[in-house]
Amino acid sequence: MMLNSRRFLLVALGCGLVFVPATGLRAQQSADTSAQAQPAAGQDQEVDPLKRQRSDKERFAAQKAVRQELKGAYKTWLDQDVAYIISDEERKAFKNLSNDEEREAFIEQFWLRRNPNPDSPDNEFREEHYRRIAYANEHFAAGKPGWKTDRGHIYIAYGKADSIDSHPSGGAYTRPMDEGGGETSTFPFEVWHYRYLEGIGENVDIEFVDTCMCGDYHFTIDRGEKDALLHVPGMGATQWEEMGMAKKADRFKGGVESLGTGPLSGAESSKEFDRIELAAKLFAPPPIKFKDLDNFISEHKLINGPVFPFDVRTDFVKVTENTVLVPITLQIKNSDVTFVTKDGVAKGVVNILGKVTTIMHKTVQTFEDTVEIEQPAELLEKSLNRQSVYWKALPLVPGLYRLDIAIKDVNNPDHVGIYGRALDVPTYNDEKLATSSLILADQMNAVDSHAIGSGNFVIGNTFIRPRVSKNPATPVSFNRGQQLNFWMQVYNLGINDATKSNQAQVTYEIVDSATNTVVFQKQVDSKELGAHSDQLTVEKTLPIAGLQPGKYKVTIKVDDEISKQEVAQSVPFVVE
Repeated sequence: MMLNSRRFLLVALGCGLVFVPATGLRAQQSADTSAQAQPAAGQDQEVDPLKRQRSDKERFAAQKAVRQELKGAYKTWLDQDVAYIISDEERKAFKNLSNDEEREAFIEQFWLRRNPNPDSPDNEFREEHYRRIAYANEHFAAGKPGWKTDRGHIYIAYGKADSIDSHPSGGAYTRPMDEGGGETSTFPFEVWHYRYLEGIGENVDIEFVDTCMCGDYHFTIDRGEKDALLHVPGMGATQWEEMGMAKKADRFKGGVESLGTGPLSGAESSKEFDRIELAAKLFAPPPIKFKDLDNFISEHKLINGPVFPFDVRTDFVKVTENTVLVPITLQIKNSDVTFVTKDGVAKGVVNILGKVTTIMHKTVQTFEDTVEIEQPAELLEKSLNRQSVYWKALPLVPGLYRLDIAIKDVNNPDHVGIYGRALDVPTYNDEKLATSSLILADQMNAVDSHAIGSGNFVIGNTFIRPRVSKNPATPVSFNRGQQLNFWMQVYNLGINDATKSNQAQVTYEIVDSATNTVVFQKQVDSKELGAHSDQLTVEKTLPIAGLQPGKYKVTIKVDDEISKQEVAQSVPFVVE
């Protein structure tokens, strides 16, 4: 049973910058220089070159060099995480910062400026932004990460299109009259239609074409670029070319489109500037809509009381090279919750407070939810042997953190539970074959298009509810009437430069731990899961009614034939 969730608080700490007036520094330096320029009588007039006072020009050059030295996580954040949404002024300001403390403060204020609702506990803009990056990586990869593609860029900046006219195989195509009419054959292409984009206009059509036939759709303002017969003499004629009123050579006489003359060519040529302007607007950073917040600080005090037991599971899913989605799953026994019955409905209420801090005790994420468990009063007794689960996904930079969680039984305020563990968020290097967590789930299914990448227990386009054990050393358990679901993502597969496709073998198997015998095994080619992507999602549902009670282990192995790397993940489980 899932808990109904009402979100209350997501805190980000704002920091201000203090600048020291340059005039004061110059005055002090001038005084120092003057003093040094007048040595005491009888002293040697030579100056040690190591102690020589630097000129203003040398000092400013050194300061500039320090500011421009941008590496590691901060460079990734600037060039990858927010590449499409940061303004030119913000980019310049970030590059001019001289130390990591200033950069951390800038990043916090960057997200706070974009919070659509300053009074909301969650920064919905940031969460939606990283959800879009994860979706782009999963759906638009083409020999490079999905966020780097043009479709990924547009999706991250503007979200899902209102409608998509997709031609994934290209082929026969009847041109509309505004493209010249006539019959031709095309490369694969898509036209994304947005009813309205703020700052751009209404009824915006964005065209992408895959001229390499390798899955790499690029943005184009030339609607003639998708014409596969464009450079084939005598083929793919427009309506006027068929009637002898125009020549194919007319298509290459300049302009931004290679459509040539046609019934509507006069009106279309007048829109060429509009197409150039549209491209400039689409790929410009969106304006900042929301006011700055100086400080948004909240502190929480936990109530001491008897132990309220609960179980916690953490997983790791790559979003970008420097951002990892960390789904946190809490499991609570209904029998540990105090229910109050009113009007025939038994209701239990639990407050959940979570905090992620660095090893220097700096808070980087907090979440606070109130969740409710409801049952008809007559069914309460039967439901007490069940468990309820809660899910929260946090984007984090790779590194070592501490995760603290506290829960309180609202109907019994002295009933409190506390959890505290280290949280080691992995780094996913682009050159190294890697995987997400291998998740065993009691429920897994594809979600509809409206729920992709959003909602509880949703990763990408899959609803997956993890099984949670009492502690990391205890295997999760399934009964024989259930199905075993497992899910894992694979990152950084090699891509063949010629075919623009991957080439790997994915093997998953179940082993009886008592006898060490393989009871199930299957091997699939990576092309079956996504031929042109360096990232794959492996998901499988298996009935376990045929397994005898006991301990087992599921393993997924990936052998990349291009990069010559191997990776594997294993998770134990118990059949009851």
